[in-house]
Amino acid sequence: MRTTIRRAAPDAQEKISYRIPTFALCGNLVHFAAYEHHIGFYPGASGVKEFARELGSYDFAKGSVQFPHDRALPLDLVAKIVRFRHAENLARNALKAGAKHRPSRGGAQRKARAT
Repeated sequence: MRTTIRRAAPDAQEKISYRIPTFALCGNLVHFAAYEHHIGFYPGASGVKEFARELGSYDFAKGSVQFPHDRALPLDLVAKIVRFRHAENLARNALKAGAKHRPSRGGAQRKARAT
């Protein structure tokens, strides 16, 4: 799992968050953890929603997926989800960066009135 995530998002940073391994880039990308009967994979609500059809044979909820130990990990699907989350986080970060550099409309109107 870790190797697949690393390959799909090589620029992501590894950390521990919520007491489990996490990959982050402009915010959390995905988390994962091993449990007694499954591997928990946490790509967030958007990652699950985008791939709900492909995840249909697994137990999943709003932001989590359970991959049982008695089945092979769907590493190609994990990679697709990670790449989706990677692109999503970069796009959100670009929007935030653009918003910081734009003057507010109110400020421009106030300057025009003052002159």
